[in-house]
Amino acid sequence: MKYRELGKTGIRVSELAFGCSPLGGSFGPPDEELGIRAVHTAIDLGINLFDVAPLYGGTRAESVLGRALKGIPREKFLVSTKVGRYHPYEFDFSRDRVTRSVEESLNRLGIDHIDVLLCHDVEFVPLGSIIEEAIPALRSLQAYGKVREIGISGYPLKIFREALTKTELDVVLSYCHFSLNDTSLLGLAPLVREKSCGLIAAAPLAMGLLTEQGPPDWHFATAELREVCAEAADHCRSRGVDIALLGMQFALANTPADTTLVGMRSPAEVQRNLDAAATPPDSTLLGEVFEILRPVKELAWPSGLPENN
Repeated sequence: MKYRELGKTGIRVSELAFGCSPLGGSFGPPDEELGIRAVHTAIDLGINLFDVAPLYGGTRAESVLGRALKGIPREKFLVSTKVGRYHPYEFDFSRDRVTRSVEESLNRLGIDHIDVLLCHDVEFVPLGSIIEEAIPALRSLQAYGKVREIGISGYPLKIFREALTKTELDVVLSYCHFSLNDTSLLGLAPLVREKSCGLIAAAPLAMGLLTEQGPPDWHFATAELREVCAEAADHCRSRGVDIALLGMQFALANTPADTTLVGMRSPAEVQRNLDAAATPPDSTLLGEVFEILRPVKELAWPSGLPENN
């Protein structure tokens, strides 16, 4: 396992991070026992960053992760969780709610501090409210030792450009913007580095678009993007390769981020992702897949308020 510093935070993170949304059932019915074994396998194999949120499974993912981490030495893992989004359409970034949310997360996780705390999907509210109220609240929690580093997460890249020019952040988490079909994170990375900020790239398989089974029903991709990604998956299958393997290999070998975050549900998935990190992609197949995906290259979907897209 390779480790990198998360921006200028002094925190060293594994190149592959464990996304905990499957522990809450985001990608199918959760199997708690299997999920806990996946967490233990990840720690045994050197993964040290676990990302979760109250939203995932209506707090279920945080609770399961807390049970998985019970008894494990604190120095063996880092936890990233979030505030502000509690149900798909419920957002509250007020100082009081943010403060209560952190205490609730600490209790569910069974830990005394959070390593990385992110405002969750900030594009759904006016960005000014994040900068003027939520970030100062997180800084207060940081001063009290409840939180080590703070930042924001979301989908539109515009939110990061605006926030980074208006306030100081320690970490940003971007998802679905460094994958076979979308490498637009490359355009944001220089600004993130200029601001000495840590960068987490999540969802290298585009939340299921780049998998054999395809995306879940709730996915926001357009019909065209779904169809072209399915065509790319079919082509990989015809060559005897799972597109998920190719996608992980590409993302891990070329990422501009400090760590790549991917959801995992089982020990087998953990091992497959680590195997992908250890082997380069087939350059010929990669070129063929890029050509299939060319009509939808960087094709994004709207998320949140129009002003934030």
